[in-house]
Amino acid sequence: MVEKLQQTLRDSAIARWSVLVLVASMMFFAYMFVDMLSPLASLLNDHLQWDRGDFGTYAAGEYLLNVFGFLIIAGIILDKMGNRFTGLLSASLMVIGAAIKYVGISEWFGANEMTWLNSWWTEMPGSAKLAMFGFMIFGCGCEMAGTTVSKILAKWFKGKEMAFAMGLEMAIARIGVFAAMAAAPAISAHYAGISQVSMPMLFAGLLLVVGLLNFFVFTIMDSKLEKQEIELGILSAQKDPEDEFHISDLGQIFRSKMFWIVALLCVLYYSAIFPFQRFATDFLMFTLHIDNAEAAGLFKWFPILAMVLTPVLGAFIDNKGKGASMMLVGAIIMTLCHCCFAFILPVYPSKLLAFITILILGVSFSLVPASMWPSVPKIIDEKVLGSAYCLIFWVQNVGLCLVPLLIGKLREATGGYLVPMIVFASFGVIAFILSFFLKAEDKKKGYGLELPNKK
Repeated sequence: MVEKLQQTLRDSAIARWSVLVLVASMMFFAYMFVDMLSPLASLLNDHLQWDRGDFGTYAAGEYLLNVFGFLIIAGIILDKMGNRFTGLLSASLMVIGAAIKYVGISEWFGANEMTWLNSWWTEMPGSAKLAMFGFMIFGCGCEMAGTTVSKILAKWFKGKEMAFAMGLEMAIARIGVFAAMAAAPAISAHYAGISQVSMPMLFAGLLLVVGLLNFFVFTIMDSKLEKQEIELGILSAQKDPEDEFHISDLGQIFRSKMFWIVALLCVLYYSAIFPFQRFATDFLMFTLHIDNAEAAGLFKWFPILAMVLTPVLGAFIDNKGKGASMMLVGAIIMTLCHCCFAFILPVYPSKLLAFITILILGVSFSLVPASMWPSVPKIIDEKVLGSAYCLIFWVQNVGLCLVPLLIGKLREATGGYLVPMIVFASFGVIAFILSFFLKAEDKKKGYGLELPNKK
């Protein structure tokens, strides 16, 4: 009877998994919005006169404000203001950014002839500049939301199925990539002119509003949990000054060798994945000599194995461990896949080979994230966990901002994809080296990255 009285909402499996669904759906809609324009890149050239360099610059915009310090501020907001406030703020920023981006590529923008944007700053089309500005605001919200969700799951699943929950959240989010690759061409086919690119964006933007409402429901549940924990004495109504976050606490993160290894591993790994997604449809069209719809149809399967395997691998880590080893194997697989794209597929332009390589790349996309994110709470104090996640995302965003610019310029300069794919493969090689150091440091210091999460 006493045990029953001391249970909280967090101890209810239904409540825990409901929280997961609510926050994961927000990230699903965010991932869908991010890649909604990727399979329509050729239409952007046809209707809005964006070249591939413009598209690369626009894609880099998602990370620009984060690189220039917003993510550091986001971490401080998260640790100071808590999960509920930060989650609602991040979801709101995504909706606002999506609205601006939609205006930039819509008929409304063209009808009002905002030609001053065409001559301001660079020679990029005005529509690309406004879309990039909206993407910058959206990117602030999206990256802030990603770190907030990680901290939410670390709280609600602590000592329970944490890696499985984080893996399942990532799997749900990545279905958004599949959904974008499938839905964008399907929606676009029903329209003509600029509407071919604007209507898919409108659809994805409306889904972000649903994500905001879902997060509002989560805040109600989280408030109830906090009240229960205060009533049971698990939490104090007033925080101990020692447990409160202070700016000076960031020093312990920056002094952590493990933090820097994980952060650099993260930036290298994701720099070979997310920028590749932006150019994948165009790469397949160029290499296999197929049309836009068929290329998008091939690449949409990329997240499928990741979707299935990430929660399975998370459950394995919860029960058996081996997180550091998984990161190492994931880096090897990613390197081999990009080498195939660089050297084998152009010589043997087989759709089947491309499809298999894309699926195998999806395996890598499950191994590294499934093991990386649950490892962070093992190496960082809980009171600065939000800042640690945001700082890792900040380092990651530096790469994700610069790499699309680099790949876009290399694509234009070389007229092909050999050099860009070699760049992606080289990131994998360095990620492998860092994974080796991570495993060695864990063995030396005993952080428990190879140990199971369940207690």
